[in-house]
Formats: sequence, structure tokens, C-alpha cells
Amino acid sequence: MPRDIQITFDCGDPGALADFWAAVLGYEKDPPPRGFDSWEDALRAWGVPEAQWNSRSALVDPEGRRPRVFFQQVPEGKTAKNRVHLDIRTAVGLKGDERMATLEAEAARLGALGATRFRRFEPDAMDPGFIVMRDPEGNEFCLD
Repeated sequence: MPRDIQITFDCGDPGALADFWAAVLGYEKDPPPRGFDSWEDALRAWGVPEAQWNSRSALVDPEGRRPRVFFQQVPEGKTAKNRVHLDIRTAVGLKGDERMATLEAEAARLGALGATRFRRFEPDAMDPGFIVMRDPEGNEFCLD
């Protein structure tokens, strides 16, 4: 039986990283629980200390088709290459110059949001070409 999945990021600033990935993916922040106008109202009512309000955040696909993305605060920073990463599929079906121009345009958009370019891989016989980027906390992802 298929299972739902959630993608989880360990990070230092869940709110800021959630804002970044919401803009990348076209997702929305998880709405507050029923009966509350905001997460702040819910956390206050539940007695969560304000210092812990940014300890986690979540995003949802507004169409409800894709996985939820969760961000949890951890004390340590990123120290090595990701073993799992996201491929942001922005040039599906495109080839050559058109593909790479589309990837470059998306890299520029994401750069304005706080991403940094790591490396560009040119098209060859085995691969159509892609760009490796890093989010604001250094997590690698690919523009594909």
C-alpha cells in the first residue's frame, strides 16, 4: 500500500527556511489549527514559551497533491554534503540551450530569494544538464 511522506529539514531558523522553500516550491505555510487565527495565538494558548515559537514550521501543497515539508530546529549546523536532496524540476522535456536558459532563469529567481549557486553541469550524452544550488542554510538541491 502506498504511504504518504513528509520531507523534513533539520535547520537553525525554521521560519526563514520555510519562507524560502515556500517561494521555491509554490507551497503555503501550514495553516493554524481550527479555532485559532494564527500559529502565535495557538502557541500562546497552549502555553508554549515564545522562545520556542520558531522551533518548527511546515509547508503544504495548496493543491494537496505533494508531500508536506517540515522544518525542525536543531542546535548543530550543516557540516557535510546532503545524502538526500530535492530536484526542482523546472525544465522537464527541454533540451540543450533552451533547457539551460530555463535553468539559469530559475537559478537567478532563487538567488534573489537567498539561494546560492554551487555548480553547473553541462548537457552531455548521459545527462541533459542541471544546476546545483544551496538554500540559505547550505542544503544542496538541483535545478533539473
